[in-house]
Amino acid sequence: MPHRTELYEDPPSPCCPIVYSPDYNITFMGLEKLHPFDAGKWGKVINFLKEEKLIADDLIVQAREATDEDLLVVHTRRYLNKLKAGKLAVDRGWAINVGGGFHHCSSDKGGGFCAYADITLAIKFLFERVQGVSKATIIDLDAHQGNGHERDFMDDHRVYIMDVYNRYIYPGDGFAKRAIKRKVELEWGTEDTEYLQKVHTHVEGALNELKPDIIVYNAGTDILDGDPLGGLAISPQGIVKRDEVVFKAARRRRIPILMVTSGGYQKRTARIIADSILNLHNLGLIDKELATSGAENPKVEQMIRDSAKDLTNLSLQ
Repeated sequence: MPHRTELYEDPPSPCCPIVYSPDYNITFMGLEKLHPFDAGKWGKVINFLKEEKLIADDLIVQAREATDEDLLVVHTRRYLNKLKAGKLAVDRGWAINVGGGFHHCSSDKGGGFCAYADITLAIKFLFERVQGVSKATIIDLDAHQGNGHERDFMDDHRVYIMDVYNRYIYPGDGFAKRAIKRKVELEWGTEDTEYLQKVHTHVEGALNELKPDIIVYNAGTDILDGDPLGGLAISPQGIVKRDEVVFKAARRRRIPILMVTSGGYQKRTARIIADSILNLHNLGLIDKELATSGAENPKVEQMIRDSAKDLTNLSLQ
């Protein structure tokens, strides 16, 4: 029997499936300014979307706090004893969580600013609780290798992992690479044309190879030109186009998709994330009907009817 949890309560129906909590923004007496990560990035994204009238406070799905029992779906008790509680958001159909994407964390070890294995937890919750969801594809387009979820799903044939990353930067986890079904290793300074061609080719290839019941899309913006940790040279327009490519591929196949924003270590990344979300909206790739319109798979329809239970994500307090 699934454990008891408050993370799968239905959000009010008018809510847009964009998940956020003010607690995503990390502050500590100004010390956060000394860190390369923009700790207020997520709140800035939401403010940009409000300015463009895409969302309002009462239409955002509020993240909920995960209990230890929830986190034990993935993590060991020993590991949890080292950490504070986090935030877990429930979603439906398509979803964008403006936080999350902690892809260096595995079930028993954190790493690279990542304390909770939110991608692993989202997928395991789906497998445990949503009837008919038995296959998942992770499309990880952060500049860094997603070694956390790779280690967690090393021997799990239900999960297909595609990972596109700078081959020369952290974490360089050779063991975790064994879990990647479609591996694309990039050179220093890779630019838009080459990058977008590879993303398009391999996203199409991955989804043609296996049609999943859910896509978890790790949309890191640390691929942006000038990022101090990513080492790539993708333009803001390239990032917007990248997200469009992934959502179009999901939409054509009627596959629900969860996007998390992951890494991105420049002040301008918040504006780029907001611009990308607005572009997806303007193209009709995200709307209230996306999850159900023309859905041919009764398992997907059942997933959406059952509740707003099909996507979960974590963010640090």
